[in-house]
Amino acid sequence: MKKRIAILTLCLCALVAIAASASQPVDFEKNWHHWRGPYATGVAVDANPPITWSATENIRWKVAIPGVGHATPIIWGDKIFIQTAVEGKKAESEEDDNPFGGFFGGRNDGPAYKFDLLAINRSDGSILWQKTLREVAPHEGTHRDATFASNSPVTDGEFVYAYFGSRGLYCVDMDGNVKWEKDVGTMYKNNTFGEGSSPVLYGDTLVIVQDHEGDSFVTAIDKRTGDVLWKTDRNERTTWFSPIIVDNGGKPQVITAGTNRVRSYDLATGKLLWDGDGLTRNAIPSPVAAKGLVYLMSGFRGNVLQAVSLASATGDITGSDAIVWEYNRDTPYVPSPLLSNGIIYFLKSNDGILSAFNIETGEAYYGPERLKGVSGVYASIVGTGDRLYIAGRNGGVNVVQQGPEFKILAENSLDDSFNASPAIVGNELYLRGGGHLYCIAE
Repeated sequence: MKKRIAILTLCLCALVAIAASASQPVDFEKNWHHWRGPYATGVAVDANPPITWSATENIRWKVAIPGVGHATPIIWGDKIFIQTAVEGKKAESEEDDNPFGGFFGGRNDGPAYKFDLLAINRSDGSILWQKTLREVAPHEGTHRDATFASNSPVTDGEFVYAYFGSRGLYCVDMDGNVKWEKDVGTMYKNNTFGEGSSPVLYGDTLVIVQDHEGDSFVTAIDKRTGDVLWKTDRNERTTWFSPIIVDNGGKPQVITAGTNRVRSYDLATGKLLWDGDGLTRNAIPSPVAAKGLVYLMSGFRGNVLQAVSLASATGDITGSDAIVWEYNRDTPYVPSPLLSNGIIYFLKSNDGILSAFNIETGEAYYGPERLKGVSGVYASIVGTGDRLYIAGRNGGVNVVQQGPEFKILAENSLDDSFNASPAIVGNELYLRGGGHLYCIAE
């Protein structure tokens, strides 16, 4: 095992507030307002959904979702919000010309899609409303395992912010009325592999990253008006990660992964605060953070995991003490890690192979350990205060005990395929399959 661990010479900060926790209503912790949960770590601390289920056990309801999408459902109060793309008739495409040549896409003469936001009744799964936000033929294709609705929305409990990448950003109230819409820009993804980065919300600010084969950038948008607050260029090719926002000593930072560089920006101004050597190609897993440390990783044609101290990070952090520890094996390609109770859990590539590390020292508690009955993992790990849920594309879901010892608590399976990351609220687990949304509850 190749690992470099630097001695910690500073006191770790208090738990970092992540992705709007410091500025959202106090009840945000009772919801799943962001695709990685209330803290952007994958964890709903006080939740207690079932450990076991089957087609005939602990399925409170199952509802068909029109169209296709890998967007994670988000939950606020008695409503579930979910994005989907519904195929329609052939229509005019978004772009007549592609400035980057046919290799990266160009005009698409295929069918149009309705880019829809749905509101679902949490109690019984009935569809409360379905709003078409845009209808257009996408300007380029998408990966065979992806969809045109892989971006997840975010909410503050008053409005839902639905982001469809090149198809725009929309502010929608809880009754399906559009308050404003914003064209953020058209992306040309490497090999037309499609889009998937989700927005993050902190206070009154939405942050979006658009890394592609054109002019990449990160931008902040006023959630009340849709106005651009700032826009900062990025020297990056295509990525798919979603940013996070951490509050370091009262100064919120936007943390981004990347193939060329990992970077942090001032949330107020967009100014670069620090950067360092990048990760692997096709950076997809989203960062997580706690106790003054940020964890960045990726795993395509190589393996990188970096633990960065926010207190020490300034300027170019490459090779500096700001990198507290790093690890260069068994990191994920698509699924994002989960961070809970001083441990970071992550999968190897897109496989059902799990590792668990001490977040402060980089000590390996276990791994790589193979799960049972879970294969092909695109969905990110989610969990409660004492267990993890890991969903596979084959319909299998393992429930794993949290802690330094590897223990599978249950092996579950449904006749479906899970690509979207699950969501957890209260005593309920939500799984989005190929065509249905499941509420797993006793």
